[in-house]
Amino acid sequence: MRFEYQIEAGNFTNAGDASSGFKKILKQLNVDPQIIKRIVVSMYEGEVNIVAHSNGGKAICDVDTSRVLIQLVDIGPGIPDIEKAMQAGFSTASAKVREMGFGAGMGLQNIKNNSDILNIQSEVGVGTCVEIIVNLPQS
Repeated sequence: MRFEYQIEAGNFTNAGDASSGFKKILKQLNVDPQIIKRIVVSMYEGEVNIVAHSNGGKAICDVDTSRVLIQLVDIGPGIPDIEKAMQAGFSTASAKVREMGFGAGMGLQNIKNNSDILNIQSEVGVGTCVEIIVNLPQS
């Protein structure tokens, strides 16, 4: 099953709408609540990064019996140094974004901590794709 959500740049009022919508779907699919929490935390962090740092993007969510795959794709400045961006506390957020309570530099760390696999591809001046995989337990 595939679901797609558009994410608007700079719209902090609607930041979290995609992850909230996907959470409802995961509940309907009877995914374990602890796994839903991991997925939603990861997706929300990526969604806020798109809102704060890009010119907009989308979340593409694929669910099958073995895993949930989320691709957060944006058009924007890209990440020049992914290794540095992965360091806890590192942030390129603007003063305006920080004043709103975002931009603490924990987004990518939180995604990593709540996913089974995290892949980041980025091209400076083009954009970024953050791929999150959370495995589902097999019964």
